[in-house]
Amino acid sequence: MPDDHAPANDLKRSDLARMTGCNLETIRYYESVGLMPDPPRTSWGHRRYGSAHVERLNFVMRARDLGFTMEEIRGLLALVDRGSHTCAEVERRGRHHLDVVRSKIRDLQAIESVLDGTIARCTGSDTPDCPLLDVLNEGQIKSERVESASD
Repeated sequence: MPDDHAPANDLKRSDLARMTGCNLETIRYYESVGLMPDPPRTSWGHRRYGSAHVERLNFVMRARDLGFTMEEIRGLLALVDRGSHTCAEVERRGRHHLDVVRSKIRDLQAIESVLDGTIARCTGSDTPDCPLLDVLNEGQIKSERVESASD
């Protein structure tokens, strides 16, 4: 059973996972892709994490929650690790990400509008005619037309 009172520099991976709410496999993945530094090991080869690992993992998880890509997080961490970042550099990256998020919101609103209008036309009857399937088939036909036009 993990020790809830383990010293900040003597945490096992399971302790790190419990403290941050991050899955063990996700921690392993973040280590393998370089978002988390390799922790020091005991003489027995066991990994030991410290408060810096907790802070970094929380940073990565919060950035993921805000929709930053792995590459964007890597870039932000590089700025932090360099130690000479400016607020202007971070703001530029944040503004770019905000633009991407706003674009995705517009796309989702357009999808919502099409689905809402189409589903509203559904009768719910026991007939095979369905406006939603018609719209999906139209999209498929449109996609096929685009592909054949580019051949």
